Amino acid sequence: MRWFQRTLGILCGIALMIALLITSVEAVTYWTPGYYEKEYAKYEVLDAVDMEMDDLLQVTDEMMAYLRGDREDLHVPTIVGGEPREFFNEREIAHMEDVRGLFLAAIAIRRACLVLIAASLVLLAVTQADWKRLLPRTVCAGAGLFFAILAVLAGIISTDFSRYFVVFHEIFFNNDLWILDPATDLLINIVPEPFFMDTAARIGITYGISVAAVFAVCIWLIRRQGRAGKS
Repeated sequence: MRWFQRTLGILCGIALMIALLITSVEAVTYWTPGYYEKEYAKYEVLDAVDMEMDDLLQVTDEMMAYLRGDREDLHVPTIVGGEPREFFNEREIAHMEDVRGLFLAAIAIRRACLVLIAASLVLLAVTQADWKRLLPRTVCAGAGLFFAILAVLAGIISTDFSRYFVVFHEIFFNNDLWILDPATDLLINIVPEPFFMDTAARIGITYGISVAAVFAVCIWLIRRQGRAGKS
């Protein structure tokens, strides 16, 4: 029974790390005021697409709403080069449908992780586990295992971001719609590769802070139990 309880605790730690990673992506993508405006200014996106900032930010808001599942299509009218037009062409719309699928799948995975955590805690209660001693150690172990694997992957990707950027798309997309043409597709101009590098770094920092908080709480609880055992 002891090994079963430890396994549940480790699974809680891994599931928590996955949920925090997805939340970190969501936080940077959706919840960071002014981020897109700063990136657009940094990479001179307005000149590349020949648009006003307010119009481009409105398009961005509509795109984010689509990725969240809050709107059904990406037919977004705007002003480009002083002329009214649809911002996204058919190829971009088809590609973003695939991207939306990834975003919604990530949300479903996070929901599954939270269910797994809840179920594990219920099973620990049913098996009368020693919560105070077991959970901090096993959650810390599971979190450490997942974070170590993720850190190795991040280190590998950082050696050649452009190469692994392509690899990522080849793994998660079964078509070539993600290969956009700057001459015809505005989307590639508003999210150039350096934008993805900045976003990845921001997600890494956000995730690192949340992981550090988890480890800090676990270590504090472990030390507290150690002091209580000595008294």
